[in-house]
Amino acid sequence: QDDPTTSSSSSSSSSGKPAYVVVEARLRESEMERFGRYASQVPALVSKFGGEYLVLGGQHEPLEGDWDSTRIVLHRWPSAEQAREFWDSGEYQELKKLREGTGEFRIMLLEGLEMKDVF
Repeated sequence: QDDPTTSSSSSSSSSGKPAYVVVEARLRESEMERFGRYASQVPALVSKFGGEYLVLGGQHEPLEGDWDSTRIVLHRWPSAEQAREFWDSGEYQELKKLREGTGEFRIMLLEGLEMKDVF
């Protein structure tokens, strides 16, 4: 359910456009210590695969709609392919086991735009 690579609307082309991974988490208070073990190891792996954090937790304010997330995370990647390489890597799949049962997660892979594509 939280695999961003299986959506029929995702593009598998090698576009070279930037990509973003958005994570919405509703964490269980009783599992914060275990989640912390996962969260402390992910940034180095994201960096290793070429991604960078734009948002990592912090305060957030819903402006419209029903948002009951306890944490929002946003990564930027050079391409969707690099984001998928991270997601599908054995290293991340092993690390992901640490967060199982720590909350509910919705994770989306988005292809970005270059400004020349917008105007």
